[in-house]
Amino acid sequence: MKNETQLARYQKLVQFLETRFKSPVSTDDIEDIAHYSYRNINRIFLALQHETIGQFIKRKRLEKAAEYLKYSEHEISDIALEIGYSDVAAFSKAFKKHFRSSPSNFRRSAALQLNITKELLHIPVAPTEPQLNFEVETLPEFTILYLPYQGSYENIAAIEKTWNQLLTFAHRQQLLDENSIPVAEILDDDEISDAIHCRYHAGLIIDPAQAVTTKGHFALKVHRPQKYAKFVHKGSHESCYETYERIYACWLTEVALEFADAPILEFYLNDEEDTPQEELLTEIYIPVE
Repeated sequence: MKNETQLARYQKLVQFLETRFKSPVSTDDIEDIAHYSYRNINRIFLALQHETIGQFIKRKRLEKAAEYLKYSEHEISDIALEIGYSDVAAFSKAFKKHFRSSPSNFRRSAALQLNITKELLHIPVAPTEPQLNFEVETLPEFTILYLPYQGSYENIAAIEKTWNQLLTFAHRQQLLDENSIPVAEILDDDEISDAIHCRYHAGLIIDPAQAVTTKGHFALKVHRPQKYAKFVHKGSHESCYETYERIYACWLTEVALEFADAPILEFYLNDEEDTPQEELLTEIYIPVE
């Protein structure tokens, strides 16, 4: 999409669907945002997202349900209602078709996998003392300039390319200095979402008073105040998955907080160019209620 106005409308539609997928979304809602007929915007959406608007909404609901099943103890009927299904039988049928597993079997399999992960990490299944070091912290409102990446989180080269494009763009607008704070948003769980749908935003915190001209896929976003469980990973960025595995393996027993519907944030505390890989520090902020 070369037209900047059309691109902005499309991005606004995607953001709307990502935040409203649990609630009924009407054709009029979509047409008002996209300024296209539903038929035409659905064709554009399919070409860019590799799924129709209806398929996108259904997938997001079922992936959110899988997250609740995996990381919470909510009743299945309550999860169905939370994501927009008034009929539990219809929810179970849709979930089984998407994940090839019933909600109850999915939950049992997830619990088994978490226990296996604990054993591999040599973490007691029922520890008497906390094994994870974390703090609960509320971040104030801040604004980021970001560039989205969509694809496998294991494609480090593509993610690095996204970062390079963001930093080049920010440098041209004189937004970079020694106090610049890079931050990444991780919006999907790659154990639940297919790689083609996993979203990552390379971002830079900016002063909202700064004059920033966005273009193409570069965009601005305001993060409202949010509470997080903060963990620290030491080591290469590629090895962050080890810390994530440890966090999620112990979430129900040691962290015992409810997830909030907001992106995970990663703050990078030192520079790869002058810091050994084993000394790199990454702060991981997982949103909680």
